[in-house]
Amino acid sequence: MLMPKRVKYRKPHSKPRIKGNAKRGVTVAFGEYALKAMEPKWVTARQIEASRIAITRFIKKGGKLWIRVFPDKAITKHPAETRMGKGKGSPEVWAAVVKPGRILFEIEGIPEDLARQAFLRASHKLPIKTKFVAREEV
Repeated sequence: MLMPKRVKYRKPHSKPRIKGNAKRGVTVAFGEYALKAMEPKWVTARQIEASRIAITRFIKKGGKLWIRVFPDKAITKHPAETRMGKGKGSPEVWAAVVKPGRILFEIEGIPEDLARQAFLRASHKLPIKTKFVAREEV
């Protein structure tokens, strides 16, 4: 499971709204085909891992996969049936802040129709709408 090796603060101070479009990580940089996020959401480490497994199992030994998002935000939660107050809850899950336009996964070394099917399977594991994109040759 993806998570940071160490962080400066164990519990993040704020829970900001995810506004606007992604500014970085919006172009296909490494592979030939990519999976692009179309709506804002926190994507947990478990969801990223489930998508990665779905892609790698489908493409078998062919192709190379890049994961372009990393869950570096700790999401805290109080235990169930706990009264209000008593401080901030403990970190439960690690999540990546994904904004519209962000590239989530990239792949190369396989045909386009195979890449489309692999990314379709991965998109079923994610809580957001996604889009298949190909590298634009300049």
